[in-house]
Amino acid sequence: MRLVDRLRGGLARTREVLETPLQDLARGRRPLDTEALEQVEQALLGADLGLAAVSEALEALRERSSEIAHGGLPAMRALLRAELVRSLERPGAGRLPFSTRPWVVFVVGVNGAGKTTTIGKLAAAWAGEGRSVLLCAADTFRAAAAEQLEVWSTRASASFHRGAEGADPSAVLTDALRMAKAQGKDAVLVDTAGRLHTKSNLMAELAKMARVAGREIEGAPHETLLVLDATVGSNGLAQGREFAKAGGVSGLVLTKLDGTAKGGVAVAVVRELRVPIRYVGVGEQVEDLLPFDAAAFADGLLGA
Repeated sequence: MRLVDRLRGGLARTREVLETPLQDLARGRRPLDTEALEQVEQALLGADLGLAAVSEALEALRERSSEIAHGGLPAMRALLRAELVRSLERPGAGRLPFSTRPWVVFVVGVNGAGKTTTIGKLAAAWAGEGRSVLLCAADTFRAAAAEQLEVWSTRASASFHRGAEGADPSAVLTDALRMAKAQGKDAVLVDTAGRLHTKSNLMAELAKMARVAGREIEGAPHETLLVLDATVGSNGLAQGREFAKAGGVSGLVLTKLDGTAKGGVAVAVVRELRVPIRYVGVGEQVEDLLPFDAAAFADGLLGA
C-alpha cells in the first residue's frame, strides 16, 4: 500500500474537520470574503495546525482569492497543500545515520506516548536492513517498560540490556554502550523514563544521560527522538517544549495516527520546535512505523 494511502487512513479525523468547510467555500466560485476566511480559519484551527501556520495560510488565501474563485476546490487544496508542505519540511540535522558505530539514539517522551513501541518498530526496521541493534531499557522506574522492551527485542531480533529496577539510568546506559562497542553493534536505541514533562527532575536526568553517553561514545547521543501522541492535539506542544529544553531534540515521531487523532498538530509542533518529523506511527503492527514524507502527509490531511 502506498505511503499516502496509509496516511489517509491515519489522518481521517483531521480530514473530516477540514473537508466539508473547504468544499462548501470553494463550491461558491467567488473571491473569499471576510466571512469565508473566518470559516477557513476555524477549520484549520480545529485541526490543530497552530496559530502561526493558520495565519500564514490565510494570508496566502487572501493574496490568491481570485485564483481560488476561478479554480474552485482543486485550487484551494493546491494552495493549502503547498503551505502545509512548506511548514512541515525541515532539513535533516546532524550527521548521516550510522556514520558512527554504534549510532546512539535516545527516545524521549511522556509515558503513554508510544516510546517503547516506537523503539521496537524502529529496531525491527533496522534489523530488516541487516543492521545489528541493541535496545537499552534505561527507564528503570517502570519494570513493565523494561519487560515490554525485552519482548520487542525478541520480535526485532535485537540484543537487549536492562538494569535492576530503580537503578541509576545513567549507569545502565553506560553498561549498554560499553556492551554495544564490545559487540560491534551498529546502533543502540535507548528507552528513557517518561514521567510527566512537568517534572524537572526527569529533565535533569535526561541531560545527565546525554553527558554520560558523550563520554562513552564521541558525539552521542547522535539523535534524540521525541515521541508525541497525536491524539493529545495541541498539548503536544507543551510536551515538546520541555523535552527540547533538556534533551536537545533532533527529530520527532508522531504516534497513534490511527484515524482518531488530529494530525494537524504535526504542523504546529514542527514550526514551534524547528526540528523535522522522522517517523509517523499509523497502527500497532511492526510495519506501521513509516518514514515521514511532508508531501504525502499534506495529501493525507487534505484528501488529495
